[in-house]
Amino acid sequence: QVQLVESGGGLVQAGGSVTLSCAAVGARIATAAVVAWYRQAPGKQREWVASLTRGGERNSADSVNGRLTISRDAAQNAVLLQIDSLKAEDTAVYFCNAQWSADYDWWGQGTQVTVSS
Repeated sequence: QVQLVESGGGLVQAGGSVTLSCAAVGARIATAAVVAWYRQAPGKQREWVASLTRGGERNSADSVNGRLTISRDAAQNAVLLQIDSLKAEDTAVYFCNAQWSADYDWWGQGTQVTVSS
């Protein structure tokens, strides 16, 4: 059993930055084939934001390209997501997902990010 715990969300001013953490309990997150961040805004479907593979490949959505950094924190057994130059449209619940295989993947409970203008 793996548990993912997101943290770092809150109320942030437009133009500011936020760093979210996805910490794993019960497994080394660095061994996951891919760790991804998703977000879900009110009334909208969940959308993929960024991902980091075990091999270090990083990808991110066009909506956050150039404003985002995804990285590992080995000491915290976590994957971090930093978003800069926050916009109102970044307001959402952010979820992380870690996948070790097709039938072994886990979701966190989400962390709310609210951007105030």
